[in-house]
Amino acid sequence: MFVKITSKPGTTRGNETGSWRMGTKPKFLRKNCIGCGLCALICPEGVIDGKRKKTYYCDYNYCKGCGICAEECPKKDILMVEEEEII
Repeated sequence: MFVKITSKPGTTRGNETGSWRMGTKPKFLRKNCIGCGLCALICPEGVIDGKRKKTYYCDYNYCKGCGICAEECPKKDILMVEEEEII
């Protein structure tokens, strides 16, 4: 017998951890986004939100800059940029 188990991503919403970032952060280009929601689904911190195509964003107060969202975006509409770059 198999039991289907799904879980929500972890979150650091209790503590602002953005200052711990790895030196890069995601930049949502919003040019080719198809609204698949994969970026929000796979974010290990659960800090990406959006409702339809070209509306997804990241809460930089909590993002750790892992880059999984950019790596998995099927349209490559998310870039990882240096922390100093203004978005």
